[in-house]
Amino acid sequence: MDLSFQLRRAMQTGDVKIGFRSVEKSLLNGKSKLIIIAERVPQRIKMRIEHLAKIANVPVYTFKGGSLDLGEVAGRPHFVSVISVDDPGDSSILELAKEVES
Repeated sequence: MDLSFQLRRAMQTGDVKIGFRSVEKSLLNGKSKLIIIAERVPQRIKMRIEHLAKIANVPVYTFKGGSLDLGEVAGRPHFVSVISVDDPGDSSILELAKEVES
């Protein structure tokens, strides 16, 4: 699956939250369906997001790369440490959850 294409499609047609605080709120409100987190993020951020995702039973996909790489994939010219897919829209990005489970 082309992560960049599917993520951008989800951003255009669905509901995607970007950034630690937005993702944290989405998890606490029970809206998240999938979390994408950069491989190299501060440990406190990673631990907090993974803890909330575990409580909410939301799969966490670890993106192989840093925050700047994840920002580039998301079409943003800045660091992006974590993304929450609340509504996939017309994309098939939730197939990443199947990769996490296997």
